[in-house]
Amino acid sequence: MRKIREVLRLTYESKMSHRMIERSIGISRKAVADYLMRARQKNIAWPLPAELDDTTLEERLYTTTRKKIVSKKPSPNWFMVNQELKTKGATLAELHLEYLMEHPKGMGYSSFCTYYREYKKTLKRSLRQVHSAGEKVFVDYAGPTVPIHNLQTGEVQQAQIFVGVLGASNYIYADAVWNQRKANWIASHVSMFEHFGGVPQMVVCDNLKSAVKKSSRTEPVIQTAYQDMASHYGTAIFPARAYKPKDKSKAEGGVLIVERWILFRIRKHVFTSLAELNEAIKVLLVDVNNRPFQKMPGTRATAFQSLDKPALKSLVIQPYEYKEFYKVRAGFDYHVEIDSHFYSVPHVLVRKQLEAIVTESTIEVMHGGRRVASHLRSYVSGGKTTNPEHMNNEHRHYLKWNAAHELEWATTVGINTHAFLTHVLAQATHRDFGYRWSNSIKSLHRKFGDERLEAACKLAMEIGASKTANLHSILQKNLDQHNRRSESLQEADFDHDNIRGASYYH
Repeated sequence: MRKIREVLRLTYESKMSHRMIERSIGISRKAVADYLMRARQKNIAWPLPAELDDTTLEERLYTTTRKKIVSKKPSPNWFMVNQELKTKGATLAELHLEYLMEHPKGMGYSSFCTYYREYKKTLKRSLRQVHSAGEKVFVDYAGPTVPIHNLQTGEVQQAQIFVGVLGASNYIYADAVWNQRKANWIASHVSMFEHFGGVPQMVVCDNLKSAVKKSSRTEPVIQTAYQDMASHYGTAIFPARAYKPKDKSKAEGGVLIVERWILFRIRKHVFTSLAELNEAIKVLLVDVNNRPFQKMPGTRATAFQSLDKPALKSLVIQPYEYKEFYKVRAGFDYHVEIDSHFYSVPHVLVRKQLEAIVTESTIEVMHGGRRVASHLRSYVSGGKTTNPEHMNNEHRHYLKWNAAHELEWATTVGINTHAFLTHVLAQATHRDFGYRWSNSIKSLHRKFGDERLEAACKLAMEIGASKTANLHSILQKNLDQHNRRSESLQEADFDHDNIRGASYYH
């Protein structure tokens, strides 16, 4: 459009001929004449209005009515055609054959492709994303699985293929796991970070249950164990929007490459273990990452070394240990149940909501973000692990109680108390009876003191009383004191008129 403006300027301002304009701006005289004729037909005069830009000027000079392509033959549902093309293995040729089966006299393949391209022009535009070095890794599982044969039982189990792709270099990582559960999902991330030798700023994942507890466009809820792993490595989890595969297009592309260049090449191999399959994948990954790019120089491996690797965060020294997180509540026995085993917590937390963090070797119980209990993990079903420090005073005393200790205490009171307690404990058929009876005697000791308890035990032994109830009755009725007064009476050893003596009564 700049040349049209120049033709109009040279014609109306400089009064130059067509031949002179031809030599000046390098276009033919025929083109000059065409420009001027179109300007006169559209009533465009010089100088041009300031608001008349090049696009508007072209539209006014070259007004054309673009004919809309309309087929007289039946047209397919282009929306459904577009959706079907997203299915693995679908092609326009196959969809055209299905269309002809429904409409035998329908449009040919060439027209079918032309109309489909016209339909695609009406679709929503996509934003081409630019990924910074070390910024993102896109993760997903491949669709196809790999069979692993158990030679002893003949059982065949399908292995899942985890795929991770770095955003800037397109460097690919893959490994095989038994299933898509949280433990394997997180273990694949740990192996991927170790393979990269660093950690990206963000992990872009799909909305599978092992990663996302609740899917949302604005505030997705990440699985606690997955978030804990991300915190350990100092990265962030960013779930893609549901049903928006373009949010993780790098992962989709990486999965496609793994399917074509790895899984297809090992499809005829019989694997007998997961380790054997992972070894084969590891070898082929080297080949995949060293294949030259088609549209730019270098390979994924060289791009990784120059772009992503220097920008990745350093790995932490201690690899992440997988953890399970449970919401638990302590019963009245101040124990929480985890995998059919019971672990104690402080007795003041009875009926409180707690969080248990479970690893392969330990159990940690948290309350308000603070650790309140820690135990070695036990795999004994129905068993109980108790820390005495978690008990209240009464329960701790009961747990520590033993007969020998009680007899040592009785010795400090007196020989009669020791003899009576020994006799009582000998009658106990169970530890609980001995605990109850010794506590009853101690209760009497706290109430009546050493001297009276010792006297009461002596009297009880003399009259053959062997129950703590007898001892309690003696002390309540002051029989121990009456016995002491009787022992204090003595015969007079001198003569007196008022004293008859013992012989008087015979």
